[in-house]
Amino acid sequence: MIDVNDLRKGVTFLLDGSLYKVLEYAHNKPGRGNATIRIKARDIRKGNTLEKTFQSGERVQDVRLDFHNVQYLFRDGDNFTFMDMETFDQPTIKGALIGEYAGYLKEGMEVKLTFYENEPIDIELPTTVDLKVVQAEIAVRGDTATNLTKKVKTETGLEINVPNFVNMGDTIRIDTRTSAYVTRV
Repeated sequence: MIDVNDLRKGVTFLLDGSLYKVLEYAHNKPGRGNATIRIKARDIRKGNTLEKTFQSGERVQDVRLDFHNVQYLFRDGDNFTFMDMETFDQPTIKGALIGEYAGYLKEGMEVKLTFYENEPIDIELPTTVDLKVVQAEIAVRGDTATNLTKKVKTETGLEINVPNFVNMGDTIRIDTRTSAYVTRV
């Protein structure tokens, strides 16, 4: 059991038989009375969001998580296959768990999978990924007075806004936390 004061962003806990990951955390201490802790958490298995207020001193069930470094192998429809770098097991994960991270996954990329009771529940990507631009709008000469951007499509299907000087065939670095262009590689 852990105290609700320890629920910070990214902490995983068990509540009413469901596994939740904290997305937002706010601690409020009024002038009189007990402090309250408001959290916004995502049900890892179902994907829905829960907003809950706890009184200071309440406790929730903590969970033991295992982390494995894996290599992304391939995508087969809605399933993503990885290979554990130590045991060479090949877990297959549903696309619903991968979610918006699918656009960052490139064959051969190393990521970290989080397991709860031998069930993959979360994926952690590297901070940045390098992807090749396969489709780009043509920049018009003279459009340099302001920071103009254009939309490009990468080899994984991810669409992102980049500066006008990025062309088809370039490799760009993207921040996976914000989906922002970082630099041309």
